[in-house]
Amino acid sequence: MRICMVLEGCYPYVRGGVSSWMHGLIGAMPQHEFVLWIIAESPEMKGKFKYEMHPNVKEVHEVFLMDALKLRPKRSRRNYKFTEEEVAQLRALISCEDPLWPILFRLYNKKKVGAIDFLMGEEFLNILLDLCREKYPFVSFAELFHTMRSMLLPMLFLMGQEVPIADVYHSTSTGYGGLLGSMGGWSTGRPFVVTEHGIYTREREEEILRAKWVPPYFKQQWISLFHMLSHCAYNNAATVTSLFPRASETQVEIGCPAYKCRVIANGINLKNFIELPLKEEDEYIDIAAVVRLSPIKDIKTMIYSFFALKTQVPNARLHILGDTDDENYAKECKQLVEQLGVKDLFFVGNTNVPEYLKKIDFTVLSSISEGQPLAVLESFAAARPCVTTDVGCCRELIRGYHDDLNGKAGIHVPPMHPEMLATAMELLCKRKDIRLAMGKAGRNRVKSFYVHDTMINNYLKNYEEVLSQWRELGLN
Repeated sequence: MRICMVLEGCYPYVRGGVSSWMHGLIGAMPQHEFVLWIIAESPEMKGKFKYEMHPNVKEVHEVFLMDALKLRPKRSRRNYKFTEEEVAQLRALISCEDPLWPILFRLYNKKKVGAIDFLMGEEFLNILLDLCREKYPFVSFAELFHTMRSMLLPMLFLMGQEVPIADVYHSTSTGYGGLLGSMGGWSTGRPFVVTEHGIYTREREEEILRAKWVPPYFKQQWISLFHMLSHCAYNNAATVTSLFPRASETQVEIGCPAYKCRVIANGINLKNFIELPLKEEDEYIDIAAVVRLSPIKDIKTMIYSFFALKTQVPNARLHILGDTDDENYAKECKQLVEQLGVKDLFFVGNTNVPEYLKKIDFTVLSSISEGQPLAVLESFAAARPCVTTDVGCCRELIRGYHDDLNGKAGIHVPPMHPEMLATAMELLCKRKDIRLAMGKAGRNRVKSFYVHDTMINNYLKNYEEVLSQWRELGLN
């Protein structure tokens, strides 16, 4: 089997999270070939991989969105005459009203109509004038033009990319990744599947609502764009998997047909963590955050909460493990530590997590958005409880589902609430008995429900299922 993984902004440029999942998935399927179709931001990232590719990765195709700014008109296509049907679907695309994607794929991928030719053409101007009159009568046309151009250019650019050949296309998100995966399945007639670790549409919606760079009157248009891309992925996919039931329910709410939904929980390699000894007792309580330095992980709330914790537990130490995802944000976090005068807080960077956990009592996660974090599962496997925010699947990981009688494996608190995060950490610092009991519950939970081999078998079954359906339809 030849599997094309469509990746957006993660593997193999960034360590941890989805990247760790992806690297483990490929390595666990040596009998199959993989093609990586990667969407990244800048050509400066080209080939700068944080992972050594497994031998079964046969091709790597990198697509850089910044290259869209280098596009120039195709003179041979400048006089292309759009059909009424094509204009109707372009109008739906610009209005974010769920166009018929095969018509657009044919237009930009097979017919190779240039993105810039369209954005400089009469059809685009006419559609935009109508949109201005209907939805934005009090917004300057120049501002609307540049906003819509910035929304459309990445999509048109991606639809012009050459499609790698594979038996199955598997995107790790909706969004731009879902767009490419949908086009891959359409172009080759092969099945396309989606896995969402977090709900991409919800994450982009939260990001846009907070964003200062988006004027208030354009926020809904940007949100509608990502809803439209999610519908594209959901409607073109044979199956849509999520990591836990609540995420699957959200996918249905957004518009995914319920019959396509599957839940495949994350799993970890127990051998790396299951036999780790507890930390040797000393005068310190050591807390670890295995996390990328990124705004979505809300490291600043973690810093504030640890600052508060030190007033109650002077012998506490915090170790932040993981790569820097956002250099500016990392700088702000380190400046905050200096401004507050926080002691015993260490930015360790990328390290051997199982080895480092030997000197850790428990872990903490302060994210404002998550799926089913591997860092929490790894902490549990090492018998270290975790204090998390109540996002994604964290509540279920802490408490277990109805058929899980192992007990609580940590404490969950609301996101962006440093006082409650500090109070939860204080309890685990001061109550060794609770800490040990929760650590044992977490280890038992992972052994029962979150094993890597089980996860791999479930993804293999998913591939085999969609390929079997494809063959039954006589598409081979």
